[in-house]
Amino acid sequence: MTESVLEVRNLTKVYRQRRGEDVLAVDDISFTVKKNEVVGLLGPNGAGKTTTIKCICTLVRPTGGSIRINGTDAQRNTRIALRHVTAVLEGNRNIYWRLTVRENLEFFAGLQGIPSGWVRNYIDELIELFQLKEKERTDARKLSRGMQQKLAVACALVKKTEVLLLDEPTLGLDVETSHELRFTLKEMARRGERTIILSSHDMSVVQDICERVIIVNNGKIVTDDEVANLLRLFQASAYRFEIEGRLDEHQAKQLEERFDLLRISGTDHHTEIEAQLEDGNRIYEVMDILKAGDSRIRSIARKEPNLEEIFLNIVKGGKN
Repeated sequence: MTESVLEVRNLTKVYRQRRGEDVLAVDDISFTVKKNEVVGLLGPNGAGKTTTIKCICTLVRPTGGSIRINGTDAQRNTRIALRHVTAVLEGNRNIYWRLTVRENLEFFAGLQGIPSGWVRNYIDELIELFQLKEKERTDARKLSRGMQQKLAVACALVKKTEVLLLDEPTLGLDVETSHELRFTLKEMARRGERTIILSSHDMSVVQDICERVIIVNNGKIVTDDEVANLLRLFQASAYRFEIEGRLDEHQAKQLEERFDLLRISGTDHHTEIEAQLEDGNRIYEVMDILKAGDSRIRSIARKEPNLEEIFLNIVKGGKN
């Protein structure tokens, strides 16, 4: 049986308010993460995912429940538990501005009690992996924002903790740097060298990197499943219809009222309709609406769903 390195049991967090009602940010959630697993923690704004991550790394004290990191109770033995986890939170670059790239890596290794001589080869490897070789002697304050972000993640890795928490690691990065960091994280996941918990609004990053996703909404877990399983599940009920010309307003309104995850797009010459039909027989309901408006159907096909569409469907009350 694969060992669990993170166990969250009945975690609850209430933010007490001096005025107004208290805020229930996390509502009795439980999950485990196995060694070397790569898990996405997803949810809309205010869902409780960032609070959950901050509870795990002890920045926020839970109101109830327990967190065990590598078998250690994170509340009772915080110092010991934190030896096993490193976090990069909300896109922050927790690095020292006046130290160079290499000096930052040596410094954070030293904080973990690792002599620079022991970790020199690994630092070389991280500098290559994060494409920082040309800047290794440059002060962090002189790096671009993207390079600072990559250095922050590298500094988290150099500590060699079993668990790595990444909250919005690509936040605020340009497209090119975001793709570079995504490639690096994907390579880390492929190697299976760390247990990674990744929170991001960029669903393509999560779909590329994570084996499994936990979706939180209103402080509760609404889905906990492998990404491949979710894609297969939703593929069975995702359809695309193409018709000649445009839909009239009455047809569009009927479709929007009766079907989930509906997207209507097109030009004067043709229209595409994408719908989530859990019951395949509902294809005929769509066809009846189109025929009633004298729309000519060009094609009907199954649609390949992506994680963003699945996420939106789940948090709006669809499958879970």
